[in-house]
Amino acid sequence: MSKELKTNAMRMLDKLKIPYEFQTYECENFTDGVQIAKMLGQPVEIVYKTLVTVGKSSKYYVFVLPVDREMDLKKCARAVGEKSLEPIHVKDIQSITGYIRGGCSPIGMKKQFRTVIHESGKALETIIVSGGRLGLQLKLTPENLVKACTGEFADIAAE
Repeated sequence: MSKELKTNAMRMLDKLKIPYEFQTYECENFTDGVQIAKMLGQPVEIVYKTLVTVGKSSKYYVFVLPVDREMDLKKCARAVGEKSLEPIHVKDIQSITGYIRGGCSPIGMKKQFRTVIHESGKALETIIVSGGRLGLQLKLTPENLVKACTGEFADIAAE
């Protein structure tokens, strides 16, 4: 892949010498993760979305969970030791992370925020996350995802 087409997430993985595969798909606008999994021909269980929140302390936190699950804000707050959390506004995603909605990767954000990955990811052979732009997904092992985003696993999804 040429240098211009590499995203911050891919450059970070290359720098850390972490192996990954990338998959592209046609996409001009935001598409939900379940549709992306179908477009890629991948099981929904291994495709994860990245959500960014802000805590009472004004600190930002990143949560990575299966595309067909919803965040439990109370569980997320407990996982990071905050009283409460709220999702950031869509209009703020790029200024906070450096990525756009639908292309937000937990790897290679403008700043390193505390990142929590849903515990179901631990049991997977591979996990797919956004590659840092619309139409690009990265496939890597859960262990390498944790390494790349200095993440941790916890139960953060709603029942």
